[in-house]
Amino acid sequence: MLSWSDIIEYVRQGNPEPPRRVQRTEAEWRERLTPEQYHVTRQRGTESPFSSDMCSRFDPGRYACVCCDTALFDAGEKYESGTGWPSFTQPIELDVIAYHADSSHGMQRVETTCNTCGAHLGHVFPDGPAPSGLRYCINALALSKVE
Repeated sequence: MLSWSDIIEYVRQGNPEPPRRVQRTEAEWRERLTPEQYHVTRQRGTESPFSSDMCSRFDPGRYACVCCDTALFDAGEKYESGTGWPSFTQPIELDVIAYHADSSHGMQRVETTCNTCGAHLGHVFPDGPAPSGLRYCINALALSKVE
Protein backbone atom coordinates (compact mmCIF):
# COMPACT_ATOMS: atom_id res chain seq x y z
CA MET A 1 0.00 0.00 0.00
CA LEU A 2 1.35 3.39 -1.02
CA SER A 3 1.78 6.09 1.62
CA TRP A 4 2.37 9.84 1.35
CA SER A 5 6.09 9.31 1.97
CA ASP A 6 6.17 6.88 -0.99
CA ILE A 7 4.52 9.52 -3.20
CA ILE A 8 7.04 12.18 -2.15
CA GLU A 9 9.89 9.74 -2.82
CA TYR A 10 8.57 9.18 -6.37
CA VAL A 11 8.40 12.95 -6.90
CA ARG A 12 12.01 13.36 -5.71
CA GLN A 13 13.67 10.23 -7.10
CA GLY A 14 11.60 9.36 -10.18
CA ASN A 15 8.59 7.27 -11.03
CA PRO A 16 8.35 3.51 -11.48
CA GLU A 17 8.77 2.12 -14.98
CA PRO A 18 5.37 1.96 -16.69
CA PRO A 19 3.85 -1.37 -17.74
CA ARG A 20 3.98 -0.16 -21.37
CA ARG A 21 4.23 3.12 -23.31
CA VAL A 22 1.64 4.71 -25.57
CA GLN A 23 2.63 7.70 -27.68
CA ARG A 24 0.50 9.56 -30.20
CA THR A 25 0.77 12.84 -32.03
CA GLU A 26 -1.30 15.80 -30.87
CA ALA A 27 -3.46 15.34 -33.97
CA GLU A 28 -4.07 11.69 -33.02
CA TRP A 29 -5.00 12.65 -29.44
CA ARG A 30 -7.42 15.30 -30.73
CA GLU A 31 -9.04 12.75 -33.04
CA ARG A 32 -9.37 10.14 -30.28
CA LEU A 33 -10.68 12.42 -27.50
CA THR A 34 -13.56 14.85 -27.08
CA PRO A 35 -12.49 18.50 -26.83
CA GLU A 36 -13.16 18.40 -23.08
CA GLN A 37 -11.15 15.19 -22.58
CA TYR A 38 -8.30 16.64 -24.63
CA HIS A 39 -8.26 19.83 -22.55
CA VAL A 40 -8.09 17.92 -19.26
CA THR A 41 -5.72 15.10 -20.21
CA ARG A 42 -3.37 16.69 -22.75
CA GLN A 43 -3.46 20.35 -21.65
CA ARG A 44 -3.54 19.74 -17.87
CA GLY A 45 -7.01 21.19 -17.46
CA THR A 46 -9.48 20.68 -14.64
CA GLU A 47 -13.16 19.98 -15.03
CA SER A 48 -15.65 21.84 -12.87
CA PRO A 49 -16.37 20.20 -9.51
CA PHE A 50 -19.56 18.16 -9.32
CA SER A 51 -19.82 18.18 -13.13
CA SER A 52 -19.89 14.39 -13.42
CA ASP A 53 -22.16 11.76 -11.91
CA MET A 54 -19.05 9.55 -11.63
CA CYS A 55 -18.48 11.07 -8.17
CA SER A 56 -21.60 9.42 -6.76
CA ARG A 57 -21.38 6.07 -8.56
CA PHE A 58 -19.86 3.20 -6.60
CA ASP A 59 -20.71 0.12 -8.68
CA PRO A 60 -17.98 -2.54 -8.96
CA GLY A 61 -15.45 -2.33 -11.75
CA ARG A 62 -12.31 -0.57 -12.80
CA TYR A 63 -11.47 2.88 -14.04
CA ALA A 64 -9.07 3.21 -16.96
CA CYS A 65 -7.22 6.10 -18.57
CA VAL A 66 -9.52 7.56 -21.23
CA CYS A 67 -6.49 8.11 -23.49
CA CYS A 68 -4.76 4.71 -23.50
CA ASP A 69 -7.15 2.31 -21.68
CA THR A 70 -4.62 1.45 -18.94
CA ALA A 71 -6.47 0.27 -15.82
CA LEU A 72 -5.73 2.83 -13.09
CA PHE A 73 -8.15 2.39 -10.18
CA ASP A 74 -10.50 -0.23 -8.78
CA ALA A 75 -13.96 0.83 -7.62
CA GLY A 76 -13.21 -0.81 -4.25
CA GLU A 77 -10.74 2.03 -3.56
CA LYS A 78 -13.24 4.75 -4.53
CA TYR A 79 -14.89 6.88 -1.85
CA GLU A 80 -17.01 10.00 -1.47
CA SER A 81 -14.60 12.82 -0.60
CA GLY A 82 -17.13 15.64 -0.98
CA THR A 83 -14.71 17.52 -3.26
CA GLY A 84 -16.68 17.20 -6.50
CA TRP A 85 -14.21 14.89 -8.23
CA PRO A 86 -13.94 11.09 -8.14
CA SER A 87 -11.59 10.12 -5.31
CA PHE A 88 -9.60 6.95 -4.70
CA THR A 89 -7.25 5.76 -1.94
CA GLN A 90 -4.85 3.68 -4.07
CA PRO A 91 -4.04 2.94 -7.71
CA ILE A 92 -4.71 -0.53 -9.05
CA GLU A 93 -0.94 -1.19 -9.45
CA LEU A 94 2.09 0.75 -8.23
CA ASP A 95 3.42 1.41 -11.74
CA VAL A 96 0.34 2.87 -13.48
CA ILE A 97 0.48 6.39 -11.98
CA ALA A 98 3.35 8.89 -12.25
CA TYR A 99 3.84 11.71 -9.74
CA HIS A 100 5.14 15.23 -10.44
CA ALA A 101 5.69 18.33 -8.32
CA ASP A 102 3.12 20.97 -9.28
CA SER A 103 3.56 24.56 -8.10
CA SER A 104 0.95 26.06 -10.43
CA HIS A 105 -1.74 28.43 -9.17
CA GLY A 106 0.42 29.42 -6.19
CA MET A 107 0.07 26.00 -4.54
CA GLN A 108 2.42 23.12 -3.78
CA ARG A 109 0.72 19.92 -4.97
CA VAL A 110 1.52 16.54 -6.48
CA GLU A 111 0.12 16.05 -9.97
CA THR A 112 -0.85 12.55 -11.07
CA THR A 113 -0.47 11.42 -14.67
CA CYS A 114 -1.01 8.14 -16.45
CA ASN A 115 2.40 6.47 -16.40
CA THR A 116 1.63 4.81 -19.75
CA CYS A 117 0.69 7.82 -21.92
CA GLY A 118 1.36 10.90 -19.77
CA ALA A 119 -2.28 12.01 -19.54
CA HIS A 120 -3.00 14.50 -16.76
CA LEU A 121 -5.36 12.82 -14.29
CA GLY A 122 -5.52 15.17 -11.32
CA HIS A 123 -3.65 15.38 -8.02
CA VAL A 124 -2.98 13.30 -4.92
CA PHE A 125 -3.23 14.67 -1.38
CA PRO A 126 -2.36 13.33 2.09
CA ASP A 127 -5.86 13.96 3.50
CA GLY A 128 -7.64 10.73 2.57
CA PRO A 129 -9.09 8.03 4.81
CA ALA A 130 -7.11 5.41 6.72
CA PRO A 131 -5.21 3.27 6.27
CA SER A 132 -3.28 4.97 3.42
CA GLY A 133 -4.35 8.54 4.15
CA LEU A 134 -4.24 9.24 0.40
CA ARG A 135 -6.82 11.03 -1.72
CA TYR A 136 -6.35 10.67 -5.46
CA CYS A 137 -8.53 13.52 -6.73
CA ILE A 138 -9.09 12.60 -10.38
CA ASN A 139 -10.90 14.36 -13.21
CA ALA A 140 -13.81 12.19 -14.35
CA LEU A 141 -13.07 13.24 -17.93
CA ALA A 142 -9.70 11.46 -17.64
CA LEU A 143 -11.36 8.14 -16.77
CA SER A 144 -13.50 5.55 -18.45
CA LYS A 145 -15.40 2.95 -16.42
CA VAL A 146 -14.70 -0.63 -17.42
CA GLU A 147 -16.23 -3.75 -15.98
